[in-house]
Amino acid sequence: MMVRYRSRFLLVQIVIVGLILVLPTGVSAASTVCFSCHKKENFTDTYVHQPLKKGECGSCHNPHVAHFKGLLDEKGAELCYKCHQDAQKKFAQDLVHQPVRRGECLSCHEPHASGSRGLLRHGLKSTCFSCHTTLQEKYKYTHSPYTKGQCSSCHRPHQSEHALLLKFEGETLCFSCHQGDALRKGHPNYPGRLRDCLSCHNPHGSSRKGIIRDVLHAPYAKGCGDCHAKGKKQVGTEVCLGCHGEVAEKTFMSHTHLSGKAVNKCVACHSPHAADEKTLLKGSQAQVCMGCHEDTRVRYEDTLYKHSGAETCTECHDVHGSNLLVMLKGDGNGICTRCHETQGKFTHPIGEKVIDPRTGGMVSCVTCHTPMGSDYKYELKLSGAKDLCVQCHKSY
Repeated sequence: MMVRYRSRFLLVQIVIVGLILVLPTGVSAASTVCFSCHKKENFTDTYVHQPLKKGECGSCHNPHVAHFKGLLDEKGAELCYKCHQDAQKKFAQDLVHQPVRRGECLSCHEPHASGSRGLLRHGLKSTCFSCHTTLQEKYKYTHSPYTKGQCSSCHRPHQSEHALLLKFEGETLCFSCHQGDALRKGHPNYPGRLRDCLSCHNPHGSSRKGIIRDVLHAPYAKGCGDCHAKGKKQVGTEVCLGCHGEVAEKTFMSHTHLSGKAVNKCVACHSPHAADEKTLLKGSQAQVCMGCHEDTRVRYEDTLYKHSGAETCTECHDVHGSNLLVMLKGDGNGICTRCHETQGKFTHPIGEKVIDPRTGGMVSCVTCHTPMGSDYKYELKLSGAKDLCVQCHKSY
């Protein structure tokens, strides 16, 4: 028996030595074995991922068995961060691009080889437009970097300390390219230092020369005199409310965006000169609101279930002023039953006669649901199987 065991052990040793002699030595050995099945031309391009270039397929893949598709050692960004540890620390700071935050590196990058720098899947412009589908690819007048697909001239692709993942704050970014007498000549009679470029210009393009935004504030279209008193640069909220009387009424509500110490609260959200749509917002509604309500963005952005239309804040909130909590357009039932007409008639009772034992207030839709987003189906605050119900029904 012992002789047979020794014979088998000797045979294994001979096989191992034979493999060592036959297989190439060094880091290229793994790739040589892999390419005996996988066509090498499918892993070759202008730019090749360094582990692949060195033949280190085993840096990412287990050749025998793994928990993840593609025989990968880890899933998503966890695999990438095994090597890119500095990036992991950096990408956890400030404002982070959504795919990066979700660990979806491969939504932009090829893992093996690419014809584009940075191992981008389709080149910079096409990669960006694959997600940002609402952007126009071309305008009548288009900003030069945008025409060339040079998104990274202004934006950082992974994270930034500035809104919209910009490289620098406000006009600092614009003035990194636009300088000198030509810039001043393009703005005759501008009072004081040139600033707040995006108040008039669309950084991508527009139908107006000088990439002036498409929708002009009526007084701005006629000139500056209607709003700016001679020799006075700042314009207070009262000037805006002098024309917009319906908004002025909101200043007397219990909750209003028009309170505070700023010289002009209106221009926190609206451009006084030009914008891309008729409400003269400085950006999309979600961008403008989340610019201040960052905590809300962080809390709900990556939740599994979201109410359709949640990105349109004005569907439920009166953004100028309201006497209701969180500036809703109706109470916790009224706002929901505008669309969900049958709710409360055949489901859990709601209304003034149904009291929440925890608060003493009436049970409403938002007692159980979080319309901004939740990790539970139907945007429930907790699991509907049990956890949510026992908050009130403790005796069951």
